[in-house]
Amino acid sequence: MSNELFDIMAYFKRIEYSGSTDVTIETLRGLHIAQVMKVPFENLDILNKKPISLEIDDLFKKIVMNKRGGYCFEMNGLFSFVLKKLGFRVKNLLARVWKDGFESSGKTHQVMLVEIDGQNWLCDVGFGGNGPVSPILLEEGFEQEDFMRRYQITRDPIYGYILQFKIKDVFQNVYAFTLDECYPQDYAVANYYTSTHPSSFFRQAPICTKPTEDGRVTLFDHQLKIAGKQSETEIAFDSDEEIQDALQNHFGIHEQVKSK
Repeated sequence: MSNELFDIMAYFKRIEYSGSTDVTIETLRGLHIAQVMKVPFENLDILNKKPISLEIDDLFKKIVMNKRGGYCFEMNGLFSFVLKKLGFRVKNLLARVWKDGFESSGKTHQVMLVEIDGQNWLCDVGFGGNGPVSPILLEEGFEQEDFMRRYQITRDPIYGYILQFKIKDVFQNVYAFTLDECYPQDYAVANYYTSTHPSSFFRQAPICTKPTEDGRVTLFDHQLKIAGKQSETEIAFDSDEEIQDALQNHFGIHEQVKSK
């Protein structure tokens, strides 16, 4: 794997991080939050039928130099590389995603486990929906607050660990994972299927989303949703030009995209 282009200081500038680089939970949390808040989750290259490269040089060029976002294999692939470069102990994993509480996929979502001082932390900067903004401690039944959501991790005899988030006082499954380490060839297969199969969710419509200080802004298909603590605004678009304006104004993305 080449990393000739990689510049850690340019990465820090991209995510606006100026904190410590010591191998501590404080550093991990700071980096995790910074990337999630600054780099949008998006599928525009997939929709434009551009091949998704997971090579570090390509991820660096796209996300850092060109100020784009990406989806799980890109976002978590880059984050995993950064953490390892800083000296963190990282194990890359694959997860099975649930939709609306129901199992909906094979193992097509990249996450990672980071060990610090004997504790394991689930890290995921590339989920884009109900995923956590900061690392989640891998401790069964321990309810954890993360910005405006609450999470817990449970165990299942078939699926292994399950990340859940609380909605209306009920915990709902987000995704399940085991602790079996995964490697580049595993992600190459999952990435190829997810980015090219006609039935893949990411092939259906433009998606771009990121959390804000009090909520989340999301573009999906022809609709922009701006959710805050006290209000929610929805704006419908009639043209690709309006979608393009929303991408530029809310996410800083200038990539041209045609909706289906």
